[in-house]
Amino acid sequence: MKNVCVITGGGSGMGLETAKILGKENYVIICGRTVGKLESAIRKLQEEGIEAEAFPCDVSDRESVHKLAVHARELGKITGVIHAAGMSPHMDDARKIMETNALGTIYVNEEFYEVMEAGSCLIDVASMAGYLLPKLIMPKKSYPLSRTDKEKFMQKMMARVKLLPKKHHSDVAYGISKNFVIWYAATDAMKFGQKGIRVLSVSPGNFETPMGELEKEEASTYLKYCAIKKFGDPKEIAELLAFAAGPKPAFLTGVDILMDGGCVAGKTLIK
Repeated sequence: MKNVCVITGGGSGMGLETAKILGKENYVIICGRTVGKLESAIRKLQEEGIEAEAFPCDVSDRESVHKLAVHARELGKITGVIHAAGMSPHMDDARKIMETNALGTIYVNEEFYEVMEAGSCLIDVASMAGYLLPKLIMPKKSYPLSRTDKEKFMQKMMARVKLLPKKHHSDVAYGISKNFVIWYAATDAMKFGQKGIRVLSVSPGNFETPMGELEKEEASTYLKYCAIKKFGDPKEIAELLAFAAGPKPAFLTGVDILMDGGCVAGKTLIK
């Protein structure tokens, strides 16, 4: 039986860089929707002597996530789950973004709760975008529906998105979905804690990743708010994710860690 670490969105960017670190002491399963990207990532990991496999998974499909969780548990003890899969505003329409980012997080957390054991850690990757929309836009009162009525939850999320002009729907869906991820991880900590499992979220700012490249022109407008005037290197946040998922910060749970070069803090100061 192996120590297994699962990384959704592990085919590139921060997910792949995290796999390179965690793979030194764990068997790594990287997941994503694009098989070609996963195969390329596996070759890179194997070149570094890391034992890893690719597992195609669409996190917006609960059955797909269930199969991933069952497979990971059959291989050994799941020491960590890094849920980094997600969609940015330029990748699809508002509904698909919400399904992938919000429902995907619900499915990953619920399915892996059933197969993880004491001493392990689950990290949901959110975004600094979860802090940037005005609080009035965030439908936080409807977030608890995610645990009782997922269909109604989605109706409430999309109803809020549609209050804004159509040209902003994808951006708003992204911001709301990532704000929800921060809330969901924090409020899942008590449930997971009863099994001795830690849950937290990490919110990246702008990083030099394939997803970040799609948003680069728009993201560059935020550099004026940053204390560190550059985009982050995915290796930097990979170090954070790997450390937070490991055994050393054993008292760390129920929080969001914002790694954005000081952007959110700067935006509150610069008008």
